[in-house]
Amino acid sequence: MWLQHDLSVLHDADLIHERLTSHLTTRSVANAELEQEWVKFAKPSAVLIPIMFTSDGPAVLLTRRADHMRNHRGEMSFPGGRMEPTETPSQTALREAHEEVALPHQSVTILGTLEPITTFVSNSFITPIVGIVDGIPELTADPGEVARIMTVPLHELAREDTYRNEWWATERGDINIHFFELDDETIWGATGRLLHQLLTAIAVV
Repeated sequence: MWLQHDLSVLHDADLIHERLTSHLTTRSVANAELEQEWVKFAKPSAVLIPIMFTSDGPAVLLTRRADHMRNHRGEMSFPGGRMEPTETPSQTALREAHEEVALPHQSVTILGTLEPITTFVSNSFITPIVGIVDGIPELTADPGEVARIMTVPLHELAREDTYRNEWWATERGDINIHFFELDDETIWGATGRLLHQLLTAIAVV
């Protein structure tokens, strides 16, 4: 858990880049969740985890899904969606980010992927693509999919009064649910799991 580690790294853009690059090129952790029988029937998806360097420090770009969406309506998420048959995960993540918030492809440098995760509600196999965004591009939400665009500093997410977790019993076993309680939004579910993974990759060495 990162709360026991030196979190000053979350203010250091160069060190974040260095640690993520190292983690994303060397990780080889077995994930028992991905070996379950039902996973082979999950729908391939990808999300982009965009890291931006703002005046408040290194931050992640998040969206709140529109209230009329079929799955995960009103929840905080990373830009992403279903993979087309001919796409790679990186291509899907970049395409979806452009469709949802008009993030230009050319402004994103892909660093690699975090550990894929699965979701029960939408039956998805999600590949998380980590990318560094060059500058602060002008973003526009697609109202058909996105209700809000946010950039949240990494150091805010790692605060002790922001993060908590709960263990939930499900028909597919006990799962660890990660919550990030912001001033006016709560991040949890798949996005919470990916944020927990991202912060661990940066802060825990």
